[in-house]
Amino acid sequence: MTKSRTVALLPLKAHSARVSGKNFRPLAGKPLFRWILESLLEVEAIDSVVINTDARDLLAKNGLKDGDYFGRVIIRDRKPEICGDFVSMNLVLADDVEAIQADRYVMTHTTNPLLSSATITQALVAYQDAIATGKADSLFSVNKVQTRFYREDGTPVNHDPNKLIRTQDLEPWFEENSNLYIFDHQSFLASNARIGKNPIMFETPFLESIDIDDQPRWDLAEAVALYHKG
Repeated sequence: MTKSRTVALLPLKAHSARVSGKNFRPLAGKPLFRWILESLLEVEAIDSVVINTDARDLLAKNGLKDGDYFGRVIIRDRKPEICGDFVSMNLVLADDVEAIQADRYVMTHTTNPLLSSATITQALVAYQDAIATGKADSLFSVNKVQTRFYREDGTPVNHDPNKLIRTQDLEPWFEENSNLYIFDHQSFLASNARIGKNPIMFETPFLESIDIDDQPRWDLAEAVALYHKG
């Protein structure tokens, strides 16, 4: 029986709009990109990590090249037409899915440094169970939120200010946190996106779910990383 193949997709670019050079900037002692890369490589089920990038030279300067980790790291040069800050990530993923054959794809970002290999493994198990039972065609990670929301004009969204109930009794809302996506070739083609037509949500641990998109979140992620390092 042929072993099924799991490929992680880790897109990485040289330029960062809100935190300059963040992918290669040291976070708690090592370049940001290495945090999630190392977590992915710790997952036994992941056969290869594909890095679609316009920064091969910067990766080399930081000690990473194509074929590292016994061939598990594959570096792909990003095509010029899908470079830039305003290109949809789904176009980058489509290029990888077309070029790299796999039974399932695990997609994450360098900006999720605290996501652990244990959580990634749990998500893969949840995805496989959902596929086997026909419950879903893809998975994406979320934060569970139970708090009082208001619109910009001050009107309440999900509660009645005149009839206060405990926040833990409010209907939970789920925020896509951009930490993790799992899909296969078929589901990607059906939606042209990393989230398929029939996804399941997977709640990631709060302290692992920090997504660095500005300096305050960088500071928070670094504080948590340093705390865990002791």
